[in-house]
Amino acid sequence: MTITAADDIIMNNLNIHVSKHPVLSHKISMMRSSATTPAAFRSILRELTFHIGYESTANLTTKPIKLSVPVPNKASACTSGLDHFECVGHTLVEKVAFVPVLRSGLGMCDAMLELVPTAAVHHIGMYRREMMPVQYYNRLPKKCDADIAFILDPIIATAATTLSVIGILKKWGVSSIHVVSVIGSEDGIQKIAKLHPDVQITVGTVDKELTKEGVVLPGLGDAGDRLFGTPLIEDADEEALLHHTKRKRSLSELGSKLAIDDAKPCIYTYST
Repeated sequence: MTITAADDIIMNNLNIHVSKHPVLSHKISMMRSSATTPAAFRSILRELTFHIGYESTANLTTKPIKLSVPVPNKASACTSGLDHFECVGHTLVEKVAFVPVLRSGLGMCDAMLELVPTAAVHHIGMYRREMMPVQYYNRLPKKCDADIAFILDPIIATAATTLSVIGILKKWGVSSIHVVSVIGSEDGIQKIAKLHPDVQITVGTVDKELTKEGVVLPGLGDAGDRLFGTPLIEDADEEALLHHTKRKRSLSELGSKLAIDDAKPCIYTYST
């Protein structure tokens, strides 16, 4: 395989880590497949996130703590009859926050919490309008309460959404940011590294092709739709679905496409 200049840039950037694990490569191929059901897609994404997340947290620091470890009865003679043994262990120093980008980032959250159960979770919702990211939801606390934030998004395409979230987090005041993704486009990863050289990136693999419409190829399709089994709505107006002022018109337009008679408002209720 020929190594391109872009490959060289990514490979030699210390803040970019692309997993080389053969099992991850196998699992990513399974997730790409059109034959993969939403249930299997969710399961594989969880597995991939756990292992990619494990690699992404390698630079977290620890401090020593005193531990008391129970001693089996048969070993009590060797410990002068003590039923516990005192030793030194380690605990994480940083306050960690996970920031799943809605919707698809939700599929990565549980696996990351298995790695760092004490982490906080702050949601940011984004959608695209004419190739530009638009924020529609933000649950960051007013005061930054984290030392490091991990942005969770299964795929990095143009990186416009990721760059927007990075900007939001930097304005929030977090000192360290780490992007965790299953697949990243070559162009998107380079763009993040160029505009935010202090941000770390961990991905399962890199796809080279990015269409003019901002679609990664081969990619894995629309991660949110595949994750939740959402039926495809052709020409859907995402902004209209999210803003209550346009929702009534959108429901009547989309009702026939979804084959739903007299669509009930509760189906499209969004919390604020």
